[in-house]
Amino acid sequence: MNFELIEHALPMLLVGAGVTIEITAVSVAIGFLIGLFVGIARICQIKVLRIIAAVYADCIRGTPLLVQIFLIYFALPIVTGHRVEPFAAAVAACGINSGAYVSEIFRAGIQAIDVGQMEAGRSLGLTWWQTMYYVILPQAVRNILPPLGNEFIAMLKDSSLVSVIGFEELTRRGQLIIAQTYGSFEIWTTVAVLYLIMTLAISRVVAWLEKR
Repeated sequence: MNFELIEHALPMLLVGAGVTIEITAVSVAIGFLIGLFVGIARICQIKVLRIIAAVYADCIRGTPLLVQIFLIYFALPIVTGHRVEPFAAAVAACGINSGAYVSEIFRAGIQAIDVGQMEAGRSLGLTWWQTMYYVILPQAVRNILPPLGNEFIAMLKDSSLVSVIGFEELTRRGQLIIAQTYGSFEIWTTVAVLYLIMTLAISRVVAWLEKR
């Protein structure tokens, strides 16, 4: 193994890793907000909202993230007449994709709470939405921390797909370095190790939050 090549490439790969973390953090934040509202909409009392939420979740989860990236980056400009920046396309596609999966996590977490909790809140004079906000969600969030952590890790790895639109995150940086040095084994091994370090770090943070 050419350790000099790894030493030379590592600073550039670390920059790419930072970009990967940035994309993942922003995408998961967007996905969390989308997933929260869609997850609640899927079990709310308004039938139209339930249908819209179900269609969104099924369509996004039923199509590959790669296709969604292509739609936003290549197809959307044809419709709108405006070019979409790679970062905006990457974050939008990953965020929308994450939101569909997070919505299922929230839906399952909310439905895992005993129905008596909702009945107790309503009997105290709270509306359905107030009971959901003050009583149900705080309990549900505690229960869904592990799957949310898994979603964060999955999105961190799936963010490598944005390299297809030329966005220079970790995987794309590795490709560019290999094109110049032909050190496929060394570079891809280093890229894999960096992904492993990031995923292990996230796992430890989630485990700490669970204990708290």
